Amino acid sequence: MCERRAAGVHARFLLGVALCVALSVLLLTRCQGASEKGQVADSSPSGVLPSGYGEVFLAVDECSSFGTVDPTEVPCDSERAAARVVAREDGRASHGPPCPGTTDFVLHISERRPSADEDGDGAVPRGYACMRTLRPPHPGDPGGGGGPRTIVGDCVHEIGDGKVREAACDGGGGHTPRFKVVDAVADRAHCPASTGLYVRLGGGERPVGCARPL
Repeated sequence: MCERRAAGVHARFLLGVALCVALSVLLLTRCQGASEKGQVADSSPSGVLPSGYGEVFLAVDECSSFGTVDPTEVPCDSERAAARVVAREDGRASHGPPCPGTTDFVLHISERRPSADEDGDGAVPRGYACMRTLRPPHPGDPGGGGGPRTIVGDCVHEIGDGKVREAACDGGGGHTPRFKVVDAVADRAHCPASTGLYVRLGGGERPVGCARPL
């Protein structure tokens, strides 16, 4: 009788030990799983956008694809990348700060609803991006014959009514250059005596270009 009772107590003790071991293993496994998930979450910051997209649509140093009508932001190492943003401003270009002198072209960004935008609401504020092509030729370079601004080193040709337009200094592009901007000054009185034409450069403290005949 005593032996059977002792055997029963011993069996219940072993069962209790087995249950405790199993419960400990289960708790340890669940704790490890939670820890691992926490480490994964901590190592990957929230809000990270896919490569090639920043917090602002076409921000400085980001790149656009070919075309100026409907600009698309792409990774700069993509084969679709055509130009890099060198300056980004809000509002209209006609009312905002001028682009850097060697800008090749300007992308006008209107209020629209692209597939990827800065805050996920489907809208991009109106603004403009000053672009520099990733590969030459660079029309915005001095003498390049293009770009949104006329700068020192550029050449121009007359188009009538006292107006001029840029022309490549090497004669390329189908227009013969007639004058070359050799200096930028605050007002005409500071231009050299050899000046044959005054060109409006716009922006900055020296908005007048002094151009000499070629």
